[in-house]
Amino acid sequence: MAPKSTVHKASLQVSDMDRHYYAAHELVLAQHPSETDERVMLRLLAFALNAHEYLAFGRGISTEDEPDLWRKDLTGAIEQWIELGQPDESRLRRACGRAGEVVLLTYGGRAADLWWEKNEAALARCANLVVLDIAQDESKALGARLARGMDVQVMVQDGVVQWVDAAGTLEITPRLRRGRA
Repeated sequence: MAPKSTVHKASLQVSDMDRHYYAAHELVLAQHPSETDERVMLRLLAFALNAHEYLAFGRGISTEDEPDLWRKDLTGAIEQWIELGQPDESRLRRACGRAGEVVLLTYGGRAADLWWEKNEAALARCANLVVLDIAQDESKALGARLARGMDVQVMVQDGVVQWVDAAGTLEITPRLRRGRA
């Protein structure tokens, strides 16, 4: 019998002054057995950075044709496709053809830097691609905060994220590799 996913619940308050978005979200995150705590928390961070009433978690790891998160309009057209990690560049190119905007959140320190060096030129023609990188120490610190039930407040101002939860405050500064200025 295959191991089951672990369910985490998060009460997320987002105050994004850069996008003028202020809302509360009650979220359920299913952690795939092969998924690290760090990756689960980065999915939650990706949600906070792109929060919208129609943003939803995809099946991600377990499904080839779905992203980690996506936002569809009322007709079913994909407005935003959000990936994490270091996906195959052909997957990102396909996503850029299917969605209005594709956001990639890389992490992993030197491995993410090497992945970007290898794929930057091939992804240059993807005009609707945004690539952000989370520093390894920040992503590890975020991963250490995973709990079955979380109450999180996220404030974004001038590209800097203030993450506040039961463990205290964590400052995260996503580095823009490509995309929106």
